[in-house]
Amino acid sequence: MSILGTRVIRSEDPRFLTTGGVYTADVQDEQLAGACHVHFVRSAVAHGRISAIDVSAARQAPGVIAVFTGADLADLPMLGAPVPGINEQMGQQLLARDVVRYVGEPIAAIATEGRYQGEDAADLVDVDYDVLPPVVDMADANTPDATLLFPAAGTNVAAAFGDAGKLAADLFDGCEVVVSRTIENQRVAPAPMEVRSAAAAWGADGRLTAWIPNQGAQGTRTGLAAMLGMDEAAVRIITPDVGGAFGAKFGADPEHAVVCWVARQLGRPARWTESRNENLVGMTHGRAQRQVITIGGRRDGTVLAYRLEILQDSGAYPRFGAFLPFLTILMAPGPYAIGRAEAVATSVVTNTTPVGAYRGAGRPEATAAVERAMDLFAAEIGRDPAEVRRINLLPMFTEPHTTAFGAVYDSGDYVVALDKALAAAGYPDLREEQAKRRADADVVQLGIGLSCYVEITGAGAEAGNPSENATVEVHPDGSATILTGTSPHGQGHETVWAMLASVELGIGIDKITVKWGDTDLIPQGGGTGGSRSLQQGGAAVQQAAHELVDVARQRAADELEANPADLVFDTAHSTFTVAGDPDVAVSLAHLAERDRLFVRAVFSAPGATFPFGAHVAVVEVDTETGKTTLRRVVTVDDAGTIVNPLLAEGQRHGGIAQGAAQAFLEEVVYDADGNPLTSSFADYAFLTATEVPSFELADMQTPTSYNPLGAKGIGEAGTIGATPAVQNAIIDAVAHLGVRHIDMPATPQRVWRALRAAAAPD
Repeated sequence: MSILGTRVIRSEDPRFLTTGGVYTADVQDEQLAGACHVHFVRSAVAHGRISAIDVSAARQAPGVIAVFTGADLADLPMLGAPVPGINEQMGQQLLARDVVRYVGEPIAAIATEGRYQGEDAADLVDVDYDVLPPVVDMADANTPDATLLFPAAGTNVAAAFGDAGKLAADLFDGCEVVVSRTIENQRVAPAPMEVRSAAAAWGADGRLTAWIPNQGAQGTRTGLAAMLGMDEAAVRIITPDVGGAFGAKFGADPEHAVVCWVARQLGRPARWTESRNENLVGMTHGRAQRQVITIGGRRDGTVLAYRLEILQDSGAYPRFGAFLPFLTILMAPGPYAIGRAEAVATSVVTNTTPVGAYRGAGRPEATAAVERAMDLFAAEIGRDPAEVRRINLLPMFTEPHTTAFGAVYDSGDYVVALDKALAAAGYPDLREEQAKRRADADVVQLGIGLSCYVEITGAGAEAGNPSENATVEVHPDGSATILTGTSPHGQGHETVWAMLASVELGIGIDKITVKWGDTDLIPQGGGTGGSRSLQQGGAAVQQAAHELVDVARQRAADELEANPADLVFDTAHSTFTVAGDPDVAVSLAHLAERDRLFVRAVFSAPGATFPFGAHVAVVEVDTETGKTTLRRVVTVDDAGTIVNPLLAEGQRHGGIAQGAAQAFLEEVVYDADGNPLTSSFADYAFLTATEVPSFELADMQTPTSYNPLGAKGIGEAGTIGATPAVQNAIIDAVAHLGVRHIDMPATPQRVWRALRAAAAPD
């Protein structure tokens, strides 16, 4: 009996729950003996010219070894655009030396003997600024008279997608109803449990070894080498345990490069771990889109046309955030059959922390837009939002479906997903309870919110050809080792990769070791992001293990002097036997004694996969205070074949909580001068286990043909489906009182104000 599809307990957990993980700040290595500690001096203004930096007092502070400014690093390359098509005149210096563009931008690095001495020394660095007008709001950045963050660029536009000047004037012709609204998909902070960190040591041969928490060592090596102006072959990246990432730990940041540079300059190892305050103002943020949604159709519920106009806040420097609208546009119509649809986007720079990838990266923004549009349309025509969705969902398909925006959906059954979610939630009963509360004018009203989604997972750097590698080796003692190009940071790869190999090799998962995140050991790899790991990395493990059995079969045939076709592989004992003569056998372990028994395989998929689902959120809203309580979230998240339900459910629970948090709680806020007002956990609120119910997960599996496992991605589903469902539920709770929309986060204050505004006389 195969263990695939069963609830195998995570093999990672005993270590994490007993001795604990070994994160970058915990790494002990002889190469790091005598390491100094790096602390960054960060800009206190959002926009200004640096007229002078006086570091003389800091250099005399206790424990200070050296202080470096941007002038010292002037020969190093700038951090450039992450992808083609982004304005190349908006690069970032590793330490700002001319102009600062956001509060928290690093402008000096202090090396000290002790970890905490740098914080005191930083207070002694005197920086003179010629303050420039800040551009904080993305709309202000996109006006003709806006202050330019990069005067040489002549614009604040970092990228544009589509042509806003060529929007179809007749898109909504023939529509009986047209609804339009501007909505906010607010800026949020990834806030992983483990903040950013680095440790660096240079060998006598001039080769760099750097320990950095990341989502893919190979991509981090590429980014770090580029910033240091080095050949990648001279850089080794080691990934210790990673305490959360959510998209924000892909590649390398300027601080990582500076730490490595400091180690080279001083001729001794260097370490850095940021504070939580630094993390909240320095690590890339997520989302930050302003969207204009326009939807039109007939009063019978049929949607005929949809338009999405996006303004993306890229922050001070166009990191991956500038590219996010491309993914939002790709997924703009979601799971709906909309006859006419168009989308355009503009990414602009502002004097705020740069925006990067955050769980879902562009796809949650697309779902949030179209799902608010569906609810607004349903409210305008007076129909149930579930009915409107069912009318417009694409019918079931098993052959690839290409959308107007070029996405090729591999398989889907969206109506069934919606119906399953509604049935699991007891939707008619919820509407009945809601009607009673409204009729009784209860202070606490019930809200029911829906969302249907489809997302793209496992997209590759090479269009249409995403791939990953894995090496599987069997040892003479009967154990096995897996090398993978993916990089876990909480997903459970050690367990699932061992499960996949165990099924093929007949070796117990307790005897299989999984290794990742060392570029000397695994030079190539795509890392973990975009929910790609199982469908590509897992498929590569399965392929390598299967091919290893084929290699071993030939060896066994030579050993047993038999025809390979006459051999039977017994996975119960990890041995080959001769058909009809089970007493003649040889084990994989024995076959590994003379020569190494290993296979490296590269799995290539024909394209990305498109998981889908439906969420139902139930909230209670106190109409006197605006306080929202999340009572239930019922979800169908179809990610194809599930290899380990326990781990898949964990990903779903975490994603739902994160998505719900954005809907009514999380937001990064700046004042008019560009000062961050949410730079600690006292100000930046997020959900804990005490604020959420136990989520109700309904099952649905529609396998993909794009990999032998039939698996699609699951890691981002919760953040894509839950956010609009919860937002829609909050608005639904007070819709009968005249409220039509509340922007996220739907805090008690915003809900209260919306209620007061709706009740005010015209």
